[in-house]
Amino acid sequence: MNLPELLNRIRAFRDERDWGQFHNPKDMAAALAIEAAELQEIFLWKTGDDIAVTAAKKRSEIEDEVADIAVYLLEFIDNQAIDIEAVILAKLEKNAAKYPVEKAKGSSAKYTDL
Repeated sequence: MNLPELLNRIRAFRDERDWGQFHNPKDMAAALAIEAAELQEIFLWKTGDDIAVTAAKKRSEIEDEVADIAVYLLEFIDNQAIDIEAVILAKLEKNAAKYPVEKAKGSSAKYTDL
């Protein structure tokens, strides 16, 4: 399934339930943050090998949260007429300028600290 088909399925699901009225930019941004927090909660307080064990053990929950995040993000970009491909490519260019390979390779430092 390609992106336009996926967006059509998401729209249809939303519209069949008359939920579009609730999907303003503020609430969609909040929904995205909440779902991302639910994904984070799965790994909360895990360290070392526990992270990989949790990822394997809770795969189904993780997939559900990832799907929720993706659906809200796709609906957000659809509602706001954002060309996701164009904005991702533009952001990659900005990040390449902020994080040149010769300074950033192998480093987790923020660009201001490179």
